[in-house]
Amino acid sequence: MFDRFFGRGDASASPDTEVVERPAPVPVDPAGDTATVRRIVATLEALPPDQARLMASAAYILARAANADLEISDAETAAMEEALQRTGAIDEATAVLVVEMAKLQAKSVGGTEDFVVTREFKSVSTPEQRLNVVRAAFVIGAANGSISAEESAVANEIANELDIEDATLAAMRAEFTEQMSAVQQLRKVTDPS
Repeated sequence: MFDRFFGRGDASASPDTEVVERPAPVPVDPAGDTATVRRIVATLEALPPDQARLMASAAYILARAANADLEISDAETAAMEEALQRTGAIDEATAVLVVEMAKLQAKSVGGTEDFVVTREFKSVSTPEQRLNVVRAAFVIGAANGSISAEESAVANEIANELDIEDATLAAMRAEFTEQMSAVQQLRKVTDPS
């Protein structure tokens, strides 16, 4: 290919021949790490490695939920920081740094890492931690006063990837009924005052 590109290629090759380049395969890390999680884990070196991976992947999932509508507000950022601090594993300063890094990763690599990071979180978390992350996704969506259809869909997708049962997810969604934008719109239409 390089010879053809630089003019030393086979003269018999047709000029209409289209060369299709395929991307190099991504090397598989046996530990299951992704580049996104490794970048965030680097800031959490004070924690045991498994706990750092848990925090890093949780932070990315929360940033994914916040970025569902392609905008992460200050209120959503504060909700992410609070959710990470609530675990007791990191302090406020570390939570701020981790959230900023996770937001950057969610905005820059977005959909390409979503499932991989969520799968990694699932492998290192307890069922209770998975429920807490899904609940936090709804809290983050509601941080601006209304959970949009996009935010709700991403929270549902995260729950699905974490194998949260439908009945459990429905009960969790019921906690946020009044913050759902569709419910708020319906209330405006039916209550003219």
